[in-house]
Amino acid sequence: MASHKLQRSTEDIRRELTDILRTLKDPRVQGVFLSIVRVEVTNDFSYCKVYVSAMEGLERAKEAVRGLDSAAGYMRTELGRRLALRHVPKLLFAATDSIEYSAEISRRLMELKREAPAEDTDSETEEGNGNHA
Repeated sequence: MASHKLQRSTEDIRRELTDILRTLKDPRVQGVFLSIVRVEVTNDFSYCKVYVSAMEGLERAKEAVRGLDSAAGYMRTELGRRLALRHVPKLLFAATDSIEYSAEISRRLMELKREAPAEDTDSETEEGNGNHA
């Protein structure tokens, strides 16, 4: 039962952090297409590790993490006001390149699709040619 509560709380934290992220005015965070990829909360709710990714790449995500680190106190206060948690976890941010990685895989798949030779659909099978009575 405790893991269900932890999972539900983790999703609530992720949802609220995504909303709070939109209100930040730090220039390192504004103007960047940031996405919260994953949120991990410890069992005792003392720490919350937030993985963020930027469409512009890992370096831009790392810069945004510095902005998020400086806004962590504000974000934690907002989180406490929005969620009924007994203890609001300390927020730790980490940059990841998952959006950039996914976009690269998608681009490569599209290239492969364009390069693939068109299959011959006019060929008939030998079994379908004969008339059997």
